[in-house]
Amino acid sequence: MSREALTSAKRIVIKIGSALLTNDGAGLDKQGIANWVDQIAALKQQGVEVILVSSGSVAEGMTRLGWKKRPSALHELQAAAAVGQMGLVQCYESNFARHEYLTAQVLLTHADLSNRNRYLNARSAIRTLIDLGVVPIINENDTVITDEIRFGDNDTLGALVANLIEADALIILTDQDGLFTADPRIDKTATLIESARAEDPMIQAMAGDGGALGRGGMITKVRAGRLAARSGACSVIVGGRIENVLTRLYQGESLGTLLISDQEPMAARKQWIAGHLQTRGEITLDDGAVKALTQGGKSLLPVGAVAVSGHFGRGEVVACVNQTGQIIAKGLSNYSALETQKILKKDSKDIMNILGYMDEPELIHRDNLVLV
Repeated sequence: MSREALTSAKRIVIKIGSALLTNDGAGLDKQGIANWVDQIAALKQQGVEVILVSSGSVAEGMTRLGWKKRPSALHELQAAAAVGQMGLVQCYESNFARHEYLTAQVLLTHADLSNRNRYLNARSAIRTLIDLGVVPIINENDTVITDEIRFGDNDTLGALVANLIEADALIILTDQDGLFTADPRIDKTATLIESARAEDPMIQAMAGDGGALGRGGMITKVRAGRLAARSGACSVIVGGRIENVLTRLYQGESLGTLLISDQEPMAARKQWIAGHLQTRGEITLDDGAVKALTQGGKSLLPVGAVAVSGHFGRGEVVACVNQTGQIIAKGLSNYSALETQKILKKDSKDIMNILGYMDEPELIHRDNLVLV
């Protein structure tokens, strides 16, 4: 995959961060938003489907409330998000109206993408908006989130949305021109990395930390690129203030850092499993089961499970860990935590005698399991 792949992309997720949207904390950058909307409109006129993931509600709320420092108390963050979301949506709506495009606000929490039914409902709703020519504007629902259900940053949300609607590309607009070999604000010899494999561990080592406004730094953008790659999407980390950055990228110009996916797109069900940041429990595997999963592409059988923790029901996502606690896979469990405890280390033919019934001979079928 090369830069030219972006020129043929038909569905793109664009994520814009807080530092850009709020002009580094000085209120909404209305001129900047107008420019990005103009570019998105130009892409849509070329037949590109665009989904916008926008940060900025908390930062805009802070500005409106006169707060100089991002609060740490959850209820204050929720209040700032509620106040700021009003100004953010109004700005987008008025700018897209200039091009006669409708917009739709979509607020998501992790729970919306971790429950299978809600995941499918979210995908259907967003796809319907796309089919109608509407621009979905997606943000984390900061007003109702808790620490337990938050995505942690909108870079991750952007990647999960790319997985959700099977986008061809994820473009992350940031206040840096891309990923550098070192922090260019500190090291003047740092050079831009023009392209890399999304799975390359070296690029994570080069990523820095976030600023005062956003929760995500360059490391979250690199991780987002890795997550988006799981559904076959390429990602670009690029400076949002570069003139006509979106249209120039779509024309194949070499801007920012391209993170290349070297994986075939996963089945939609496995994308959903892989995208789970939170699991309901853990199943510890013996060495033979680890090998069967990682090298043999096998299902997880009860005989290979040696311990279970957490509280999960049938059909919920659990982590599969080796005996040192390292997560090697995630999957949908065919049995609850209590049932799993009863059939640990047992042969599948004994499940009926132990539980009084047998739904499936596997703890996790290979079709419902993804390596991490």
